[in-house]
Amino acid sequence: MSTIREVSKKYNLHSWSAQKALQPLVITKAEGIYFWDEDGKRYADMSSQLVNSNLGHGNKALIEAIKDQAEKMAFIGPAFAIDVRAEAAKKLVEFAGPAFEGGKVLFTNAGTESNENALRICKQYTGRWKFLSMYNSYHGSTFGSSSLTGEERRFPAEPGVPGFFHFDGPYAYRAPKQVSFKNEADVTDYYLGLFEEAVEKEGPHLIAGVFVETVVGSNGVLAPPKGYLKGMKAICEKHGILLVCDEVMAGFYRTGTKFAFQQFDVVPDVITFAKGSTCGYVPLGGVIVKKEIADYFEENKMWNGLTYSAHPMGCAVACAAIDEYKRLKVPQNVAKNGKLLGELLDKLTKKHKCVGQSRYIGLFAQVELVKNRRTKERLTGAETAKVLGLLKQKGFWTYNHLSGLMVAPPLIITEKELREQIAILDEVLTVVDGWLK
Repeated sequence: MSTIREVSKKYNLHSWSAQKALQPLVITKAEGIYFWDEDGKRYADMSSQLVNSNLGHGNKALIEAIKDQAEKMAFIGPAFAIDVRAEAAKKLVEFAGPAFEGGKVLFTNAGTESNENALRICKQYTGRWKFLSMYNSYHGSTFGSSSLTGEERRFPAEPGVPGFFHFDGPYAYRAPKQVSFKNEADVTDYYLGLFEEAVEKEGPHLIAGVFVETVVGSNGVLAPPKGYLKGMKAICEKHGILLVCDEVMAGFYRTGTKFAFQQFDVVPDVITFAKGSTCGYVPLGGVIVKKEIADYFEENKMWNGLTYSAHPMGCAVACAAIDEYKRLKVPQNVAKNGKLLGELLDKLTKKHKCVGQSRYIGLFAQVELVKNRRTKERLTGAETAKVLGLLKQKGFWTYNHLSGLMVAPPLIITEKELREQIAILDEVLTVVDGWLK
């Protein structure tokens, strides 16, 4: 066994895992969309690590930003105004679009902290204490963000923080058997009805905010049906409830636009972000609020704070990343190769009986594996792990949630690289089809 692996297993607690059986890969190099293990085996990073390495590995501009800022001023507390802190905040508020003119940003260190601090901001601004979010969601692993999360990763935090309630968000493929949809409008009407019912049952006058992953991430890559977010916003406005778009995974061109909400004819009151703001080169996240919320805290004390809020090196990399998205023409690449990814996945869905559905928007996709297309029975956890193993043997690196395989490569991927990797996925799905005979 690798000495590095031995030491890692002895002293590190690895996330979301029983430790004994783990055999973590020892990685020695990363460049572009690839990384290499200690044996020299190359892997294509088809999940962008945890859907955060949007600009790939080894980007020189981001690395230089870290070096330059470290030499100039590695750290100064968040109470101070410095050039890079001011520049990053300005760039990010502008990145959110004209509707956020006059707004402000509170910097955090990660997505879970962003949602945690957004919860506190919503409570302070509205004076209310309840929150709604989808069952099919993941918002983080702190106590507040775990309570906000709808799927099973909230269980260890329960009973958790009071005031969190969940509703069923749009997932037409797995709607109740007795429900049928003629068109997308039916999907929107059905799930908006469930949301409005949840609001009424929990008392709209008690609800501070509704949190939604603009495009649901690990729990399915579920883009909202047309009119859903707009309808949700109208219900929130009717009752004075804040709409918070969790853009931690979907933001920074992952779906094709700066933030995903910009594709759905809606403007939230609050945006939470992280991953793509620095592409993992250093930790950074944040909460962007509209002008009216920012104005509230002009006279009212904001009870939020972090030692490393607006860390200088994080801010420096965020500034560099925004510039790199433009220089590398990332929006154009996502438009081109996102279309290609959709076409290739549609072919795989038609070809392979183990694929129940493929869902995609931009370079953000999930392939949901089933044992039976008619019953939609999922592959088991052990079976899905076996699929991941086959992919990794062939150098295709990704992760799963339940029986869904994430396909979310770095946004700099070329057409040739994308075709090569989807061909590997095709080969492996052919093997999986054989299991179902």
